[in-house]
Amino acid sequence: MAIETIIYNTQGTCSKQIILEVEDEIVKNAQFIGGCQGNLTGISSLIIGMHINDVIERLKGIKCGAKQTSCPDQLATCLVQYLEKKSVGV
Repeated sequence: MAIETIIYNTQGTCSKQIILEVEDEIVKNAQFIGGCQGNLTGISSLIIGMHINDVIERLKGIKCGAKQTSCPDQLATCLVQYLEKKSVGV
């Protein structure tokens, strides 16, 4: 299967966008635009090679301070939406 590029505009976080490359539901590359660059580069490095279901399981629901979401939570949301679209053939 070919590498798919996912571009997701975040909501409620300092980062503005997430760009992912996924192949066979494995994260091949991840980049956050904006936000806390050191932390987000670390998260990006840690998820490379992971199955997207594992990424969702580990990051979904993480909050940043008093916010209802976080950059890791937005990453999980992005991947959930990707799987939903993939399952309906969009």
